[in-house]
Amino acid sequence: MLQSIRDRSRSWGAKIIIGAVVVTMALFGVESLVGLLGNSGDEVAQVNDEPITRQQLEIEVQRAIRSGQVPPDQERALRAEMLDMLITERLLTQYAEKGGLYVSEQQLDQLIVTLPEFQDAQGRFDRELFRNRLASAGFTPLSFRRQLSVDLKRQQVQQGLAVSDFTLEEERERLAELQRQTRTFRHHMLTPDDLAARPEIAEQDLQAYYDAHQDDYRRPEQVKLNYVVLDRQQMAGEIEVSEEALREAWESGSAEADRRVSHIMVSFSDSDGGDDAGSREQARARLEQVQARLAEGEAFDELAAEVSDDSSTSDAGGDLGVISRGFFGEAFENAAFALGEGEVSGIVETDNGLHLIKVTELDRPAFEERREALRAELALEQVDDAFNERAQRLIDDSFAADDLASVADDLGLSLEQSDWIGREGGEGVLAEPGVMEQAFSGDVLEEGYNSEVIELDEDRRLVLRVAEHRDATTLPLSEVRDEVEAAVREAKTREALVELATRRVESLRAGETLDIDWKQAESVSRQGGSALPEALVQAAFRLPHPEGEQPVFGHAVDGERVVLIALERVQDGEPNAQMEGFVANMAERLRAQAAIQGLLDDLREKASIERL
Repeated sequence: MLQSIRDRSRSWGAKIIIGAVVVTMALFGVESLVGLLGNSGDEVAQVNDEPITRQQLEIEVQRAIRSGQVPPDQERALRAEMLDMLITERLLTQYAEKGGLYVSEQQLDQLIVTLPEFQDAQGRFDRELFRNRLASAGFTPLSFRRQLSVDLKRQQVQQGLAVSDFTLEEERERLAELQRQTRTFRHHMLTPDDLAARPEIAEQDLQAYYDAHQDDYRRPEQVKLNYVVLDRQQMAGEIEVSEEALREAWESGSAEADRRVSHIMVSFSDSDGGDDAGSREQARARLEQVQARLAEGEAFDELAAEVSDDSSTSDAGGDLGVISRGFFGEAFENAAFALGEGEVSGIVETDNGLHLIKVTELDRPAFEERREALRAELALEQVDDAFNERAQRLIDDSFAADDLASVADDLGLSLEQSDWIGREGGEGVLAEPGVMEQAFSGDVLEEGYNSEVIELDEDRRLVLRVAEHRDATTLPLSEVRDEVEAAVREAKTREALVELATRRVESLRAGETLDIDWKQAESVSRQGGSALPEALVQAAFRLPHPEGEQPVFGHAVDGERVVLIALERVQDGEPNAQMEGFVANMAERLRAQAAIQGLLDDLREKASIERL
């Protein structure tokens, strides 16, 4: 909660320099949006006679919406929250300025130039980057400095309160003792079968529950959509690909397939073009003799063992294993990847000698394994031009047409219709990004136009049109009666179980012996780690220590369940420096939170706040 208070006490100026808002406002600044509303200075509130204008409020609202924090249909609730935030900020600013807190121009300069959002790749402040990012977020350098100065003053107030509070050493020790404490107890879950009779539900119970929980039965704004999808994959599925084309594609795909190769290498000493050129010629002559012997039918592997100067492979018939492009030099690879299975290259020169290369095996899937993938690839290639042509027609037709049915007919597409869906989206293509944004846009929802062509991915294009629309509303009790009745039954059952638990706890405390099937829980820690529900553990730790052998009885409510507890022992746990440090730090944060919240409450109580 402390972080929440800190966040709420900082304006969007401070949040921008922390780094998140710049991207959300990349297209245009918020102030230009508000300018469309006019430059009205109408006041929406006064805080100690200082105004908060409608323009200031709209800037915050639009920033929140465009940052994706809040759906547009919650704008009304957002506006009230943002106004409350602005009032809180104004109170803190007034308090800071009344206290004489000050931020110098030098402090602002130092902070701005050290922010990574305004630095180039070398970590240096970039003035152009600074101006561009501020402009995209709707600030000028001067307005940003003013806002930053106010933000820093408010932070001084909060930080001053946070560091002025402290925890005594005795308090830390006691907190550590409580945190490492463990408890042993028995527990038993009560179920509706333990009740003598199920609760009765009257009509007035349903009405009362419905009246108190109407937000639970509110139906959001919804639309029914007509839509068409142009799908390249679907078009490709209708194409026939010949067996000959499939075989040809498979063969051509072998050109870049990994392959197992062998070689016969003859080295020479003048690879740099020195004076002793005869050795190169001698090496070539040796390989020409090998070529002649291969032509006469001698085996490549036997000749490799006899002739090759590569001692690391000659004993294996010159086998280099399976190779991919990028492992050997360009000349060697170009020759190897130009060969089919069983073929031998001409003489190839590399830095380390002259070679004859043989491809002994192509590392590729069998034709039948590749058949379907090849068919899909070739079919997609064949429909590529037709898909692009139909996509352009979809753009033209949907823009000009007064309906979507004629577009579907002209392009031979199926006209689909959705059920009622809200802004959160539907299923399938209607769950794709950008679809609901188009469906609820002004042109589509309010003006009744076809949407723009939505590019779902490289293979699919979608156009939609609103067929029906209904506003958000609270559903009548008659439509949600079954849901309300189930909720009331659940609540009444839980109340009856709590009453039963209370009576049984009283009987146990009085020393009565009840027929209860207890389950044992040994040395349970506050930090969890057991399979027990959190509500049960918390309730067990709220019970007082047992005195002597007599357990302390109580009960816990965990959602729909009610559990009896018999606390038997409280044990001191083992010290844990890391956990105790964390708890002490959390305690400090809670104290700081209380101090800041106390200040905010006091400022609000004493302030003159008028919402207009």
